[in-house]
This record gives sequence, C-alpha cells and structure tokens, in this order.
Amino acid sequence: MTKTLEYLKPYWKQIILVITLLLVQAIANLYLPNLNASIINEGITKGDIHHILRTGGLMLIVTLLLGLCSVISVYWGSKTAMAFGRDLRRGLFGRVQEFSKTELDSFGTPSLITRTTNDVQQVQMAVVMALNIMISAPVMGIGGIIMALRQDVPLSISIIVIVPVMGLILALIMRDASPLFRSMQTKIDRLNQVVQEKLSGVRVIRAFVKTDYEERRFDEANLDLTSTALGINRLMAFTMPLMMLVVNLSMVAIMWFGAYRVDSGALPIGNLTAFLAYMIQILMSVMMSVMMFVMIPRAAASAERIQEVLEKQPSISPPPAPVTGGVTTSSIEFQNVEFTYPGAEAPVLRDISFRAGPGETTAIIGSTGCGKSTLINLIPRLYDVTGGRVLVDGVDVRDWAEAELRKKIGFVPQQAFLFSGTVASNLRYGQDSATDEELWHALAIAQAASFVREMSGQLDAPVAQGGANLSGGQKQRLAIARALLRRPDIYIFDDSFSALDFKTDAALRAALADEVDDAMVFIVAQRVTTIMHAHRIIVLDEGRIEGIGKHDELMEWCDVYREIVFSQLRGEEVA
Repeated sequence: MTKTLEYLKPYWKQIILVITLLLVQAIANLYLPNLNASIINEGITKGDIHHILRTGGLMLIVTLLLGLCSVISVYWGSKTAMAFGRDLRRGLFGRVQEFSKTELDSFGTPSLITRTTNDVQQVQMAVVMALNIMISAPVMGIGGIIMALRQDVPLSISIIVIVPVMGLILALIMRDASPLFRSMQTKIDRLNQVVQEKLSGVRVIRAFVKTDYEERRFDEANLDLTSTALGINRLMAFTMPLMMLVVNLSMVAIMWFGAYRVDSGALPIGNLTAFLAYMIQILMSVMMSVMMFVMIPRAAASAERIQEVLEKQPSISPPPAPVTGGVTTSSIEFQNVEFTYPGAEAPVLRDISFRAGPGETTAIIGSTGCGKSTLINLIPRLYDVTGGRVLVDGVDVRDWAEAELRKKIGFVPQQAFLFSGTVASNLRYGQDSATDEELWHALAIAQAASFVREMSGQLDAPVAQGGANLSGGQKQRLAIARALLRRPDIYIFDDSFSALDFKTDAALRAALADEVDDAMVFIVAQRVTTIMHAHRIIVLDEGRIEGIGKHDELMEWCDVYREIVFSQLRGEEVA
C-alpha cells in the first residue's frame, strides 16, 4: 500500500493539525471525569459552593474547548480525506492513461472502473475514520486505564478481564471478515462487467431474444455479491450486540464491587463515578477500534487493488532519449516484424516486411483473424512489436516520443467511438482550433455534411455517449471527418468503410484521394472494391504476407487474393 499512501504526503501539515486537536480532545475527555469527581468529593460532600462553581466553570471551559477542537478536527480530517481521494483517483486515471492495450486488456474495463470509484471510496472512508477514531481511540484507551488506576487499583483488576475478552471477540470476527471483504470487491467487478455487457450489447440481446438469459446472468452475479455482503453484515450485526453485552455486564460488575468499596470507606463516591466514566471511555475506545477494524479489511483489500494498478508498469514505456521529428514523414518501414499477444502460444504476425512512402495508399486484406488490425496498431505504437522493427522516418517507433509520433497519425478505428457532447466537439477532438468552415469541409469529404445539416442544431447537434443516437454509418463518417481535421502525415483506416454502402464508399474514396494525395494512407478492408486502386495491396494469411503488389499483379500470381476477389465479384466485374 506504499504507493497508495504516498498520496497523503502533501497533506502532512493538515494531518499533524488533526492529530494535535485529537490529542487535545483526548486529554480534555480524560480530565473531565477527574473534575467531576472533585465536585462530588469536595463540593457536594463538604457543601463547598465556591469549589463547585469554580470547578464547574473550569469544566464548562474544557467542554467548550473540547467542542471547538472536535469541530475543527472533523472539518480538516474530512477535507484531507476528500483531497486524498481526489488525488488518488487522479493518479489512478493518469496511470491508466499510460497503459497500452495489453495492460487495459489484462485488468479489464469493469475492474478498472471499480478500482477508480468504489475502491478509492473505501480507502478514502478508512482515512476519514483513521483521522477521527484511530488516533483518539488508543489515547483514550491507554489514558483511561492510567486514570482508572489512579482512582482505585483493586477495582482496576476488572480491566484485565474485560479488555482481553473484547479483543478476543474482535480478533475472531476479523479473522472471518477479512477474506469476505477481499471476495466482495472481486464480485463487484463481476457485477459491473455483467451490467456493462448488458448495456453495451442491448441490441444483440434483444435481437437474439436473450433478455431472460441476461436477467439470469445478472441475478447470479447480484445474488453472489448479496450473499457475501449478507455474510459480512451478519458478522458485523453479531459484533455490536456482543460488544455491548460485554460493556453492560462490565458496568454492572464495577457498580457491584464499587458499591462494596464505597460502603467500606475504601473508595470515595466521586472516585467511583470517575472510575465508571474512565471505564466507559476505555470500553468506547475498544468499540471505536471495532468500528475501525470493520473498515480496515475492506479498505486494505481495496488499497491492494489500487496498488496493483499504480505499480503496473506500462509495457510501452517512453524512450530515455525520445526523438522528435520534422514537419513531414518520409517513410514507414516494417522490418521482419513479429508480434505475439501476451499469453498466446503462437505469434499472430510473422516476418512482415514492406515499405510505404508519401502519396502512396497501402491496403491490407485477408481473412478474418489474420492480423490485419494488429499490424496497423503497431504503427501508432498501441502495441510494441515482439520481434523486428517498425520504422518511421528511419527511426524505430520505440525511440519516438509518443506524442510526437501520434501527432503524425490520423486514426479511424474499426469500431467508431464518439464522445457525449456535440458534433462539433467530437470533430474538434482531432483538431482543437478547427473553424466551422474546416469542420464542414471535413464533413463534406467524409460524406457526412448532408445528414449533419438535417440534424437539429447541425454542428451543435447533441451526440449521445458512444454515438448511441447515430447509425453505424453516420458514426463511421464522423470518425473519418475527425481524422481528416488533423491533417496528419499518416492516415490509418481500420476497416472504416465497411459500415458504408457502395455508393457512399466510392464517393468518400474519390473525395479522399484529392485531400490526402501527399500523405501515406493505410486501409484495412474486407471489400475488394475499396482497395482495388491502391498503390500497394498486402495480402495476409494466418499472420504471414502471401502477396504484395497492385490488383492486376496479384490477380496473376496470388492464389489467396484471387480467391478473395472471386468470392466477392463476378467475372465481368473483375475484368
């Protein structure tokens, strides 16, 4: 938990202030029963009104000081804990931003969401409790024992029995509770995963009439979490009555034996009341410790999960001496590239070698799962090669500054993703300073201007999260327009035309040809018609290059390419 607690370091002054105020409160609490005993023994017994007024006034001042310190300590303790939670969430989010797809896939989206929200909240609440209870409880307990001994040593023997009994009960309960808390966080991850899949795949679920099946999946995850939560709550529900039983029996025993001591004259009545007050403070400190220990196991489990994210080193790390490039990119070259996904038995790409220059369109085609998307993901360094090199301007992409490398690239992913906001805000994600005229120009090239003009508000038309209020083709065209606004040196279209009809596809490619004539274009496609006129077509089969060339050349000698073409086009269309 070292990295997690490091986020408390900036607030050490506030923590010291809170600790000081809590110590003042503890001392004041320990002082009050002694003053009360003095009033009973000296004032009431001897009828000294002056002593009662003087000591009572002092008690009132101490009580006011106690209240003031309590308000200030709770305020600063809560403020420090909330600031700690804010910084921890920011640190987690920043770390996740550094992750490559490898780390994101290893944790999973639902787990990362839980760790950034629920887990941080658990740790944050533990800090609140620590700053308000953990500091004062030991002081109150130890101080109470010392002060109780000062009142009456024989009666203090009860402490030797009561405190260990309460400690034993606490230890037994925590032994069973700790693994349940760890299990609970994992089950929250599972519930989040099911809910996320349910919401993301709602159209598929309804199309296949799987609503009942998904409800059963949710019920299983929900009931699993509920049963664990109930187990924890049963333990906690058993804890408090048991502790209160011990406290009340202790009070009865002390009153019983204390009465004998008072009757024999060995103990003044004021000292008995003070002893009872100190005993209550001792037992309450143990009770507060119970409350703290209820939260600690879950907070510790959450802190461990947060620590895993903070300590996870991104597989794609910045180079020690990053290269920054010029204005344009002159070439991209793959040299004997091999790539294997973490945990996979065999490489998904093998012996990939080719070179692309400015003004050239490189198309990649092949069967599903042959590694087309993986290949182009190596250019912006979403993954790092496991063998060979990918060179941009003759420099290995692993030696480029990531920001500089990715500024050169306009990327349209296979699954177009839009953010909640407006059409304009989504387009300006590619270029912050783009004017409205530039937005409309990019939309016109992407064949999106017509449907945007029909939307209420046009450029200011609302876009739902993930583009849920748009069709697949509309989302894809807006994603293409977003990439065009960047005016990069390298365009990557990862199967970006598959959601478009043939007419729109042809019109978009014709408009795109004039716009990107001096840039390098990489197109991953399933349709042959989309890439027939490319300068270079790379045919992939089971992770290997089966052919490189133009359409006419590949039709002559590449069997894999001919098979793909004839599966999509009639003979006269091929001719």
